[in-house]
Amino acid sequence: MHPHFRGGPGRMRHMRHPHGPWRMTRLGHYIRARLHRRIFILFGLSILVTGLLVATVMNLVGGSTWRQEMERARTFASNRFAEVWDVPERRDALVQGISRDMDVDLELRDPSDALLIRTGEPCERPDLSVPVVREGTRLGQVRACYWRTRPRNPWRSILPLMLGGAVLWMASGAIARRLTRPMDDLVRAASALGAGKLETRVKLGRGASGEMGVLAEAFNDMAARIERQMADQRELLAAVSHELRTPLARMRVLTEILRDGGGDPKTLDNVDREVVELDALVGELLASSRLDFGQVTPRPLDAKELGARALERTGLPAELLSAEASDTALVGDATLLGRALANLLDNARRHGTGAEALRIIEHEGLLAFCVDDRGPGLQPGEETRIFAPFYRKDRGGEAREAGSLGLGLALVQRIARAHGGEAFAENRPGGGARVGFSVQRAGPPALAGPGTA
Repeated sequence: MHPHFRGGPGRMRHMRHPHGPWRMTRLGHYIRARLHRRIFILFGLSILVTGLLVATVMNLVGGSTWRQEMERARTFASNRFAEVWDVPERRDALVQGISRDMDVDLELRDPSDALLIRTGEPCERPDLSVPVVREGTRLGQVRACYWRTRPRNPWRSILPLMLGGAVLWMASGAIARRLTRPMDDLVRAASALGAGKLETRVKLGRGASGEMGVLAEAFNDMAARIERQMADQRELLAAVSHELRTPLARMRVLTEILRDGGGDPKTLDNVDREVVELDALVGELLASSRLDFGQVTPRPLDAKELGARALERTGLPAELLSAEASDTALVGDATLLGRALANLLDNARRHGTGAEALRIIEHEGLLAFCVDDRGPGLQPGEETRIFAPFYRKDRGGEAREAGSLGLGLALVQRIARAHGGEAFAENRPGGGARVGFSVQRAGPPALAGPGTA
């Protein structure tokens, strides 16, 4: 059924780029999140590795120097105690002086490990042990416990390092964001341009330079060229379509004159039919141009009046209209909606052996117009294909003889989308097909721009 159903320009763009905005959104999310996150993490790892390398080098270089200084201090302390070892008064005074001046607990023991003098608490686990040796002879041992008198707070050394690393990492986050922002802006602009907003341009700001600035300039130049070419094409199409109306009207007048003058009726009927087809095609092109330029003029309407007027213009009886929706008020463009209804009725006449009913129903929460025909129904997959532009399944020369160019139902879909709805088609349980479109009662949504389909 419906081997020659028609479509329109908007459907072509939709079919050529399925899920295009969705893919651009995924790409934008990847650039915005993944690249930013990876640069941020790499900066953090670089800071961590740099800190570890610096600590290792300082330990290797400074550790040996520290050990040398400690050995010198141990030798100095051993020699001082060796000098006064045989004089207990001077030896004890040295112990007291070191303990008082350096705030450490000291123990002095003889070679047999017997305690000679102690200052402060017992030093069972000394932090430092210095043997007292004179001319190779061990005289005793000095034990020092100094950590117990000093506060142990590792955060005093770790916290500054952590704060320094955190500041560097935060700075790396800002740098990463600055690096990825131009790419994110370009992705958003490309997505908007692909969605039909031909006026989209990339603005990277004064900080943009280098390759990203060149890329942005090239993108803006490309977008400007596309917008200019599309505008020229639309203006040409609208102008040509409008100018064709004059010769078509003259042709009709001439056929009437020839008919009155005794011309061949069959030939004149053929000419009249071709003129009607050309006039319908021009009407569809003009409606398409209005959609391209966003010239949708909404006003309060009544769906029943629209349906009755469409039946009257196509020469069908008013009894075919069936208003099944409780509320038939809507806001829309009367000319465009009238064209869509005329295309539905014409489609049923050409490919469904005539319209059985024009129904006004509720469809998925929207107000919908649909036409039931008497044909054999839709073939599998035609529920969506019939709205593709130039779709027709030619059977010999039938489609050409019928004048089918495959633009009518696609224009219906574009008009429905311009009014916040969608075109639909399905087989009826009792036979035949139901083809229609839905609209928002509140009126068309805000148009995205001249490129909106």
